[in-house]
Amino acid sequence: MPTRNITLALLGWCAALAVSLAAAAPLHDLYICASNSRGTRVIGFKDTSLNGVYRREADGSFTHLGLNHPMTLSVTFDPRDARLFYVASLSGILRTPDGGQTWRVATDWDVTEPKSVVVDPNDPDTVYAGVPDGFIVSRDRGLTWVRAERGLPERGKYTQVVQVDRTHAGRVLIGCETGIYLTEDGAKSWRHVFTCAATVEDLQQSPHDPLFWLAVTQADGALQSRDGGFSWTKLAGVPAEHALYNVAFDALNPQRLALASWTYGLLTSEDGGRTWVERKAGSMRRSSIRRSSSPMISAGPGKPAAWKGPGSRVSPSCPGPPANPNHFRHEKIHFPARAGGPAGRPDVRAAGL
Repeated sequence: MPTRNITLALLGWCAALAVSLAAAAPLHDLYICASNSRGTRVIGFKDTSLNGVYRREADGSFTHLGLNHPMTLSVTFDPRDARLFYVASLSGILRTPDGGQTWRVATDWDVTEPKSVVVDPNDPDTVYAGVPDGFIVSRDRGLTWVRAERGLPERGKYTQVVQVDRTHAGRVLIGCETGIYLTEDGAKSWRHVFTCAATVEDLQQSPHDPLFWLAVTQADGALQSRDGGFSWTKLAGVPAEHALYNVAFDALNPQRLALASWTYGLLTSEDGGRTWVERKAGSMRRSSIRRSSSPMISAGPGKPAAWKGPGSRVSPSCPGPPANPNHFRHEKIHFPARAGGPAGRPDVRAAGL
């Protein structure tokens, strides 16, 4: 066979293989927790806007799921079945077993305003949640919940953020108003690993090195741990006079990190945190980047950051639900893997940094 025909045949085979691989790439659903009441949700005012959980459809539109809830703050998925997920809301932990068709408040009357909810990826029957007066856990897929606060202080256990170590079942770090606490036995006991003057706003584990963690605080700047969260040091070059709200790792580049603050805007590092640069150009509403009450960066109203799993493709331009994006208050995006697929992880590049 002439060389030209062999070359054409090889190119055709490669093209067919590329199409096949693209078709087989893991699919991910996109969910947003949004509050878009336009600032008019007051007694006596007829506001028809829909708040709560939205799912992005294949055509780019968004579908509102279930409850029209005024405030939803965090969402987490069962890695075995993405139809089962949990939402931290003003009323407690919401649970849906069927992808948002039916919902119920899974927690008791004494649990309100949970700030963060996370499924343990290595023990998916266990779900953790931080609440204003401490910490709760479910060991039966969110059906029942109990307090788990042994080792937490009687006062000062307001819990803003919960993160599970992806490499060890039952290993959890939480950010409280008095610092960072660690459990290695599924929240049966806690140890105080860092003391802060004010609330720890965010905690993140590196997708490249499970021993590398970052945290941001209201009054102690940014922190790093290189030993899995046992010890913490302050990151030099990061301002600490005002609150920092979010931190993120680039899932592709281990040297690229990002911090977000209302006062300082966006700070990025290209050398693993040794030096930092302000990245305010093009940001909306002055230079502010507001916390989205979850471990993600929200680059101004209507442009939240993204989570994506390995192999998925994310466009930096993610249109919001059908409402004026300038009226969004709490935006979160998460890409849960479909049943049997990979877990989601933060991707700074997908946020358009």
